[in-house]
Amino acid sequence: MYLIVGLGNPEEDYKNTRHNMGFDTVNKIASEYNMEVNKKKFRGLYGTGIIESQKVILLKPQTFMNLSGESIKEAVDFYKVENTNIIVIYDDMDIELGSIKIRKKGNPGSHNGMKSVVKYLGTEFPRIRIGIGRPDDEDFVKYVIGAIPEEEKEILDKSTNIAKDAAIEIIKNGIDNAMNKFN
Repeated sequence: MYLIVGLGNPEEDYKNTRHNMGFDTVNKIASEYNMEVNKKKFRGLYGTGIIESQKVILLKPQTFMNLSGESIKEAVDFYKVENTNIIVIYDDMDIELGSIKIRKKGNPGSHNGMKSVVKYLGTEFPRIRIGIGRPDDEDFVKYVIGAIPEEEKEILDKSTNIAKDAAIEIIKNGIDNAMNKFN
């Protein structure tokens, strides 16, 4: 069993922001595998289905980004998912716009949502980081939760498609193969 978590912020105001790349990726996985992520539990929206013969839970925490770990911990405890089978997908300013990086483990860096996740799960779980680039000015909050400029939308749409494929590759062939293929 796998738990795939997309980080983001709930509410319509945050729908088209860089901070919701995790939500966008989970939505694409759900669409490809005809899963609905509309059940309410674990302080999030979730759905279940089968990907590559594996039971998969898709989760979009509704706690707002900075408390994402609380929602994930509830789902992990309920389903008894091992950390090696939890895939967290999120935006990362430290990665070039349009790139993704897969890691088996690691620290949260400056990402507040990941700080919450690490608080509850520790540092050893797979993650897919979607590059959103770093702003020229230092207003990071405005950058991550502001509207995505038209010229970046297509780039980020491709990135979330690649992140979707990477999550599926982890399930299908393991994280090492996914890292070799996508990093």
